[in-house]
Amino acid sequence: MEVKNSIREILLKYMRANDMSYAKFTEISGINSGSLSRILQGSRPISVKQLELITGALGLAEDALFGSYVEECFAFFASMRRIRPFIIKCAVLDRLDCIERIVLRLLDNLSYVPALFDVAEELFASKHHQAAALLYDNVSKAEKFQHSERLAFCRYRLFLVELGTDLESNYRAAMVFEDYVNRLHEADQLEALKRLIDVLVTVHKWKRVDELAAEMLRISQIQYDLQAVGGSEKQPERPIYFYILYAWLVRSAVCEEYKDYPGALKYVSLYAEAEWIREKDQSAARYKKQFSEWAIANGYLYRVMSGDAQAIDEYADFVADHPEEIFIALSQIVQAANQFGYDIDRILERFSDYFPFKEMAGEQGQYNVSVISEKSAQFLSDLGVYTFKKNQGNAINLILEGLDFSVNINSVRNVITCMTLFEQYRDYADQEAKKKFKKLASEVHRINAKKNVVPLSFV
Repeated sequence: MEVKNSIREILLKYMRANDMSYAKFTEISGINSGSLSRILQGSRPISVKQLELITGALGLAEDALFGSYVEECFAFFASMRRIRPFIIKCAVLDRLDCIERIVLRLLDNLSYVPALFDVAEELFASKHHQAAALLYDNVSKAEKFQHSERLAFCRYRLFLVELGTDLESNYRAAMVFEDYVNRLHEADQLEALKRLIDVLVTVHKWKRVDELAAEMLRISQIQYDLQAVGGSEKQPERPIYFYILYAWLVRSAVCEEYKDYPGALKYVSLYAEAEWIREKDQSAARYKKQFSEWAIANGYLYRVMSGDAQAIDEYADFVADHPEEIFIALSQIVQAANQFGYDIDRILERFSDYFPFKEMAGEQGQYNVSVISEKSAQFLSDLGVYTFKKNQGNAINLILEGLDFSVNINSVRNVITCMTLFEQYRDYADQEAKKKFKKLASEVHRINAKKNVVPLSFV
């Protein structure tokens, strides 16, 4: 088959310019003479491995011939056996432009959709998230009228790729994905619901958090019962019992937010003891231990938040033996101190090394980064309020630090809180603090102006 291709033209030109025989180029490139002859005659396609050898022999940048190789992918027939390694190579070298050209041409034939989805999954697993997102997005567009599970899973992966440090951006991504979550396989729904809940907690959408936790509980309990009699071959990312425990934990947090401490304690009692878990392996033991410890900690917390001053030191003594819980406990104790007028100077002094927050892994890993970021922003403003009566200057600095942090993570709720507090305490601020506030306020206005022109969807 006669195929005109710029890679062949470049190669022939190089060989002629250097008066190079087939044998010589074979020697410097490592391509055997028979393959080289067939490549130059245009009787066989160039493999990705051969592309690498040619590029190296010509002394070119690793991706110099990628644009031309896109055409090579379609010069004979579109074989995923050749295209797949090229897409992966493009992902490694951040040549998303080449991936996009290939994908758009492939999807003229929808029979390539399953293969492209598989490549996207491979890229996602190897953490080439932007390249994977390009594939997921195009596959989802190709399947938009199918209402398929694959379409829903593409939207789920796109949601995960979009998650970052910007809390409002995370929330917009969650809103786009939420319409697809119930189309996922139930095993995938459980982790997807957890990820949605974690995002919604950071923007304090507590009613919806509770609804999603209730749905997680319903699905996980059904799946756990089915598992006992054989169940589904497809399993969720974590053990099914984890989602039951997590749903109760989340629902207790919702009750806490609404100051329904008896309701919160009802859920605490459910995840405190998990003897109903059938599994007896190390993973089950770790999860049971972790949730039991959270139950103890939250039992102290709800006493503190109910106005029991004596529980503060008991709570502090407990978390002292669980360093990964100290920052969370401090943030809650400061809130309670502001509400009930507790003196917690001794607590702040005792745990002064733990703020600002430092990442610490517990039995089941670190806390969700976005949740902790939002907690950190709120902690700074709450600590500013607590400190104000004793040290106005330090309080102002804490509030400004909280505002700066809130702007960086785009936490609208905490931005408003910090700006409101600064205006309340403005008379105590010096010129330097006022100048810093003005600069941060300008940044807030810039972000808000940008929101007016940026579409909510990331599609």
